[in-house]
Amino acid sequence: MAVLVFVIFKVKFNPISVMTHTVIRGELRNEVMGTGTLEARVKTTISPRIQERLAEVLVDQGDSVKAGQLLARLDNAELQQQVAVAKASQVASRAGVERVSSDEARAQAVLRQARLQHKRLVELVAHKAASQEELDKATETLHAAEADLKRSQSSILESRGQVITSEKTVNLRREQMAFTELRSPYDGVVVRRDRDPGVVVVPGSSILQLIDTREMWVSAWVDETAMAGLVVGQTARVVFRSEPDKVYPGVVARLGREADRETREFLVDVRVDQLPSNWAVGQRAEVFIETGRQRDTLTIPQQFLLWRTGKPGVMVNEDGKAHWRDIRLGLQGLQHSEVIEGLAVDEQIVIPAKDPAQALVDGQAVKTQ
Repeated sequence: MAVLVFVIFKVKFNPISVMTHTVIRGELRNEVMGTGTLEARVKTTISPRIQERLAEVLVDQGDSVKAGQLLARLDNAELQQQVAVAKASQVASRAGVERVSSDEARAQAVLRQARLQHKRLVELVAHKAASQEELDKATETLHAAEADLKRSQSSILESRGQVITSEKTVNLRREQMAFTELRSPYDGVVVRRDRDPGVVVVPGSSILQLIDTREMWVSAWVDETAMAGLVVGQTARVVFRSEPDKVYPGVVARLGREADRETREFLVDVRVDQLPSNWAVGQRAEVFIETGRQRDTLTIPQQFLLWRTGKPGVMVNEDGKAHWRDIRLGLQGLQHSEVIEGLAVDEQIVIPAKDPAQALVDGQAVKTQ
């Protein structure tokens, strides 16, 4: 009996300290939270197309660069010699065309003379003024002159082909020379420098890492249960861990189409138009994506929301005693929930002050802090 009396006294008459919240009407935003890292939509590895010694790196980590700006240079001494050899070959091939053109002119002159001589001997033989032997020699000379002309014409075609080949070789060597200069493909920022002058680089090896800062976003992992409420274009808040008290506006730019099979989360890319004064690719941030909003509605903080047998409710302070009240919920945000039914404006709800997780007994005396 004494124990029973003591329990009744503790429950009914000994008040417990509680935190209170007065129910008001206001605006409620439903948000989906995700954690991710700052990334650039466009990022490029600056690497050589040929194997050569790295002669010079003209930019460093953190430098801003413009499109077309020279970033690094490879040793081009050998390629310069190859260009010089190709140019000399081009000059020689053009001279060869001039030489065989002169040979063609001479062969044409010899052929004209041979044709006249042959025609003259044909007429003389017809009038018995020349022998058949002389005509045969003239015919043989004519055939030889025709063959010489054809050979000269073939040499011209061959020489012209050599000129074309030498011109293409010069262009190839110049193009290879251009490979020794590595330029920026767009306006951006160098985020990493991987090589220093003196090393031999090969095609595909990274010299610099470059990003385009015109479109930066936070690639955040979001629980797959929120997938149905997300669409491209929704507004969001971005909070970087380096500045936890500052909020940056964002917009959902892209939704991932593959969920992680272990964590059951998927990627959501939230574009950020403004960055902190000091930022780094890969830094952590939280995104809060707005999926719904209710204006002029009853709201309560999440920590005051209680559950019994799977049903939501709150403890209401009625004349210094806590009483359970069933409620019906509407929109639920990260910090507040909408109450559609069960509470009225200015009612006071309570939770234990020392241990909010401690359950209050229906009818228990309370004192407010």
